[in-house]
Amino acid sequence: MEPCACPEESMFTAISHADVTCRKMEGYLRSRQLCDVILVAGERRIPAHRLVLSSVSDYFAAMFTSDVREAKQDEVKMEGVDPDALWVLVQYAYTGRLELREDTIESLLSASCLLQLSPVIQACCSFLMKQLHPSNCLGICSYADAQGCHDLQRAANAYTMDHFLEVVGGQEFLLLPVEEMERLLTSDEINVSNEETVVTSLLTWVRHDTDTRQPLLPLLLAHIRLPLLQPQFLADLESNPLLRDSVECQRLLMEGMKYHLLPQHQPLLQSPRTRPRKATVGAMFAVGGMDATKGATSIEQYCLRRDTWRQVATMSGRRLQFGVAVLDGRLYVVGGRDGLKTLNTVECYNPHSKTWSVMPPMSTHRHGLGVAVLEGPMYAVGGHDGWSYLSTVERWDPQARQWSFVASMATPRSTVGVAVLNGKLYAVGGRDGSSCLRSVECFDPHTNRWSGCAPMAKRRGGVGVATWHGFLYAIGGHDAPASSLASRLSDCVERYDPKTDVWTAVAPMSISRDAVGVCLLGDRLYAVGGYDGQVYLNTVEAYDPQTNEWTQVAPLCLGRAGACVVAVRL
Repeated sequence: MEPCACPEESMFTAISHADVTCRKMEGYLRSRQLCDVILVAGERRIPAHRLVLSSVSDYFAAMFTSDVREAKQDEVKMEGVDPDALWVLVQYAYTGRLELREDTIESLLSASCLLQLSPVIQACCSFLMKQLHPSNCLGICSYADAQGCHDLQRAANAYTMDHFLEVVGGQEFLLLPVEEMERLLTSDEINVSNEETVVTSLLTWVRHDTDTRQPLLPLLLAHIRLPLLQPQFLADLESNPLLRDSVECQRLLMEGMKYHLLPQHQPLLQSPRTRPRKATVGAMFAVGGMDATKGATSIEQYCLRRDTWRQVATMSGRRLQFGVAVLDGRLYVVGGRDGLKTLNTVECYNPHSKTWSVMPPMSTHRHGLGVAVLEGPMYAVGGHDGWSYLSTVERWDPQARQWSFVASMATPRSTVGVAVLNGKLYAVGGRDGSSCLRSVECFDPHTNRWSGCAPMAKRRGGVGVATWHGFLYAIGGHDAPASSLASRLSDCVERYDPKTDVWTAVAPMSISRDAVGVCLLGDRLYAVGGYDGQVYLNTVEAYDPQTNEWTQVAPLCLGRAGACVVAVRL
């Protein structure tokens, strides 16, 4: 006969079985009964049970279940383990409890790493993460690296980068070995507003032990972004006694000077020293645009160091096809339409105080305009007034706080791309009522005249434009009548060289984007949002002109097309 399966009601489970058993085993430990091994650490002898130790520690399990000498020994020597930490961990094996204290945490973590006690390692690392401070983060980072605690090392390193200005004022920084100093200086993640701060920190470190560290300056100075320093600061460095007598230091300083003295050669002088650290480039703002609710009023801010977007402000009302420019660190939001009428109003957002103010309005109501700042004044270019396409241009004088007209363009343009390059204002593509435009013209503020430039290869309305090291880039847009936008959107990117008056195709975006927001942040061009013929995009990609490659970055919080995207030094 086959045995009957036991009915479920006949099964008994002792709820507290594990707790009771562990408490009894702990009692045997305290009374030194049934112990079958003694751990010897320094002068301390700790009795224990092999089975208990092996059940919690992979280290002991490997030792006691394999054919090694220690498996049969009554006493096992534990080299390199703090005796007090070992006793605490043996008790933990029986109780599952231990006390974490600041004065013993490092020895406890070291012993836990040796014994492969993963839960204790995690608890110790979490404890140390909460203890991070500018005075200890460098030491914790180095210690975590030595122990192979990668999460703790990353957390300590991130804390060091975030609090760099406070860290450099501490004793740990002054005592850093050269290898650690070199690692710090090469990082793009240091949270500083300018490169001058990094140089000052390096020289402070050198002065702490001048005789030993001054010969290391050529090695370390090579990691400073010298071309990005202010010219006067560079000149002062040249005569600094620490650098004056080093041929290699002087060569590096001269390289930085050439970058300022030969701006036309800057595209040829690119190197790791010309790539700005992420925190020094400021922040990028995406303002308004068309979204699924038919008009976004929110402003999002992008942090390059964290690769994140967050909403920071809201406009007073809906604006579509408007312009934004940055003057004195403030965002000027100009014109557009509110869904019913075309606007001439201007409002100003201060990202430091997070406040809005109303500015004098333009003379002309405009949507689809382009806005840019050239040599102080701000220009509002073209657009549509609700009745006709505009070729007129207005200029805002920030000193006089008033708008005035300057010379009109040769061609009326709405959804026009506007950018500043080499002291001139460029109006790129757009629509003139009958079609999208290939034509480009530029304005010289000193002669008050517009002149024609070579046309783009493709017609583009809703085009995004930006400049980088002497080149103008036209990105995305559409090249068809409004009735067939979905099939005529562009992923194409063209680059204009004003010296040769020639447009050249470069790497296309990963997707087609109409009404794309474009901005230079640091040394990369960002294509933000847009419309792909079906949805308003939240995707963002960055173009590196040095490698001719696009890469994806963090998406917007909100999909939007026609957002105005600008960078602000904070």
